[in-house]
Amino acid sequence: MSSDTTLVLGATGNTGRRVAARLRLRGTHVRVASRSSQTPFDWFHPAHWDQVLQGVTTVYVVPPTVPGPVHEFVARAEAADVRRLVLLSGHGADDWGDSAFGLDMRSAEDAVRSSTLEWTVLRAANFAQNFDGHPFHAPLAAGELALPAGAVPEPFIDLEDVADVAAAVLAEPGRHAGRVYELTGPRGLSWAEAVELISRASGLPIAYRQISPAEYTAALVQEGWRENEAHLLAEMFVLLERGVTAWTTDDVVTVLGRAPRTFEDFVLRAAAAGAWRR
Repeated sequence: MSSDTTLVLGATGNTGRRVAARLRLRGTHVRVASRSSQTPFDWFHPAHWDQVLQGVTTVYVVPPTVPGPVHEFVARAEAADVRRLVLLSGHGADDWGDSAFGLDMRSAEDAVRSSTLEWTVLRAANFAQNFDGHPFHAPLAAGELALPAGAVPEPFIDLEDVADVAAAVLAEPGRHAGRVYELTGPRGLSWAEAVELISRASGLPIAYRQISPAEYTAALVQEGWRENEAHLLAEMFVLLERGVTAWTTDDVVTVLGRAPRTFEDFVLRAAAAGAWRR
């Protein structure tokens, strides 16, 4: 077992908890950090960052939802003699243009890629697990998912594949230095096609309805979302409708030597677990 320590930020989140488990299984010494973990970490309270970074060689970075803080964090990491950063970002970020969506991820990429440290960026497509978790599980379980998305496909990526890639990259110093990996599933599906697969596998009548971005924003606010957060999620769909994230890659194969899981595989696992049972 290596004596090096890998810090996993967002350790109770979708990718962080999966990455931490994989690293432990590999024999890596892991320090998990989040607002609710034994090692507390909050992007908006930098006073504790130096303590969290003490003795760390590698960091898995899940950025905050606002631009800016990762720049200061990277400076602290450099001062603490951290050697490597692996950042989670979004698929096709180079092509997002002037979209209001993703400013947080693009800011984090700028911070990491301009650092003096060895870095790797993992740009993931929309997670398949968003359908059995936040934010799409509740409407699916209620029988209808209404989104501002039409026929443009999305190459949904399984979170298990994202975690497998992240763990492999974190465990292999040097091999992935300076690389940007675009992580997608093997093929694209429209959101309506995705819902149809969920309906068929679960045996439940679930419909898909296309609505406008303004209607979606209003619906989210009515559910209790903050207006700015609702607007940004709606802006993501506006961006997706441009087709800038519809393309697939072989980067999962490049890192893992195997094909990514299909969306159907996710649907079968979730349906068997009763994810959309009423």
